[in-house]
Amino acid sequence: MSNRKIKDNVEIYLSVLIGVTVLAFSFLIPNVFWSAANFQSIASQMPILGVLALAMAVTMLTGGINLSIIATMNACALIMAWVATHYPPGALAVVLVLLSGFATALVIGVINGMLIAVVRVSPILATLGIMTLLNGINIVISRGSSITNFPDYILSINSSSILGIPTPLLVFIAVVMVMWIILEKSAFGRTIYLIGSNEQASHYSGINTRKTLIWVYILSSVLCVIAGLLMMSKLNSAKASYGESYLLVSILAAVLGGINPDGGFGKVFGMVMALILLQMLESGLNILGVSSYITMALWGGLLLAFIFLKGVNVTRLFGRV
Repeated sequence: MSNRKIKDNVEIYLSVLIGVTVLAFSFLIPNVFWSAANFQSIASQMPILGVLALAMAVTMLTGGINLSIIATMNACALIMAWVATHYPPGALAVVLVLLSGFATALVIGVINGMLIAVVRVSPILATLGIMTLLNGINIVISRGSSITNFPDYILSINSSSILGIPTPLLVFIAVVMVMWIILEKSAFGRTIYLIGSNEQASHYSGINTRKTLIWVYILSSVLCVIAGLLMMSKLNSAKASYGESYLLVSILAAVLGGINPDGGFGKVFGMVMALILLQMLESGLNILGVSSYITMALWGGLLLAFIFLKGVNVTRLFGRV
């Protein structure tokens, strides 16, 4: 099956699933589902998961995976939180907060990239090791507690809106547009797809695969900084254990959105559709009083059904050694 055909099928299946979901909830809970409060809830939950899903997807496009995205997000958030609470509010404090977060992400991304591209450690083992290391460091530096009471320049990200659109959603839209340009309109993006299709052939064709892979994992870590900022603003705190459930959901969103776990194919637009579907399902089921565990089981079943329909083999997702 051609890449174009797969893309068309992904978008068709997701469109059908979104349509069925809307119809079902419109029948079951019409007044609540179509309320402004419900859409505000969806809009507030999607940005963090969406940015993390993009951080996962960009590595999966190369045939790899990044299991350390949540630990990276929390590490960057804790560093930024410490800076934000120890320096008086002002332009300098904002710059220091951002620099500390991106510097932390750069270090983590380089280590992940070097392990995978230079040392040739399997992506799943390398990022699993970094995840475990970061989780331990995060707990040690925070002593297992949360850092709270952030200045207004952080809290205003979540509380403000532009033309009635919540700022976190606008941030997510901006990230989506930037990632769309990087992956689908730039030479770097084409290189990512080529490496995912055949890394060895890409290397022999003159592409610096090591350098590209390192930059891919740096980009993934940088996206985690943005997710960390959104999390800090939403919860007014940073903690080592935040967002742990997002790891598997980010993989689910990426695969459901058409990202090939073996690399080489996947589009940003498909991922956005998958995120909309997942958030609508979670919100609707929550309103109906369905247990979150049943919701997770439903998401797993949805993923299996979707994989069956579009015929993608993901058996190597956790066995690419």
